[in-house]
Amino acid sequence: MRKPGQPQQATFLDLFFDLVLVFALSRVSQRLLEDVTSQRDDVLAGAGQTLLLLLALLMVWFATAWLTDLYDPQRPEIQLVVVGTMLGALMMAAALPHAFGPGGLGFAGTYVAIHIGRQLFLVAVLRGHEAQRRTAGVLLWSALSGVPWIVGAIVPQSQVRGALWALALAIDVVGAVLLFPAPWVRRPPSHWPVVAEYLSERYRQFFIIALGELILVSGIAYSAHYFRGGATAAFVVSFATTVLLWRIYIYRAGEQLPAAIATAPEPGRLVRTAALAHLLMVAGIVAVSVGNELVIADLSGRTDPAWIGVILGGPILFLAGRALFEYTVYARVSRSRLIGASVLAATSPAAILVPPLALSITAAVVLAGVATFDGLRSRGRPTEPSPPR
Repeated sequence: MRKPGQPQQATFLDLFFDLVLVFALSRVSQRLLEDVTSQRDDVLAGAGQTLLLLLALLMVWFATAWLTDLYDPQRPEIQLVVVGTMLGALMMAAALPHAFGPGGLGFAGTYVAIHIGRQLFLVAVLRGHEAQRRTAGVLLWSALSGVPWIVGAIVPQSQVRGALWALALAIDVVGAVLLFPAPWVRRPPSHWPVVAEYLSERYRQFFIIALGELILVSGIAYSAHYFRGGATAAFVVSFATTVLLWRIYIYRAGEQLPAAIATAPEPGRLVRTAALAHLLMVAGIVAVSVGNELVIADLSGRTDPAWIGVILGGPILFLAGRALFEYTVYARVSRSRLIGASVLAATSPAAILVPPLALSITAAVVLAGVATFDGLRSRGRPTEPSPPR
């Protein structure tokens, strides 16, 4: 277990583990790109499947971050768990393009093995410690969700598989939100220890890694279409969008997350809500990366209806997650988030009439408005975190 007075900064092991996230997000964005550009009638179903796979990968990341928040990452036992999880996450990312085909058992089986294997190992090494009961509670929830994961992987019908995997993810999320209650856990969930500075830094690193994947995808697309007319303008807009996403995230709420966790009456509940907010924001960034790639590589100048979902839907999803993040830190939501998301949603019906580049510029302008409003609103007024009671 972590002991008082230990360093609260993220370790090199954390950064090493995050390298897997770069590869995993690139696989997700590539699969979403294939969903959006396909001529199939079930584009929404394909995008929904990709979202399920993304959430599964991100659940592995968050579970690992919570693990190294509770336990000492300098101990060889915990390092072994993290490295083993790293290998499993890589295998999941490699199987992701085939998860709703012949690779379903490889994806789901690895996911279940990561969670159950981690908890079995911890139960063994924590023998005699009070944390063993809590760890066994997490094992119980992992075993419950493992059933629909494996059954769904065996079922050949993709619709049934998707429904069972959605149920499995719902069990995982509910368990995390409730802090994995079990009949043998005596302490209430609010007593789960949280290292505010460490977990805040991990969440910020998680967001920065997602922005890194966005830059990577945009850069590769621009390099492949360097001599196409309009590619440079699209790349500049994509970079401006990346900067705006960073600015909107970090300004005030991102900076003050550690203080919010430290002053929250129930830090465990707050970090789970913040995790949900980051899930939404990163899902939005993945959609934005696909939209940027489409715009940079566009040759027709015509907006496909499916493209609207990523070019405008990505920023909307990001703003929704950012609104939840702001509520987590300040117990309020700025009107600029709601107005920005509403403007983007209102633009969607007419979006098919304008070129993809113009649509991308529209999204960037709306994000710039949100960022500008944030700066003007808080100029000269210090803001202290005030988490929900």
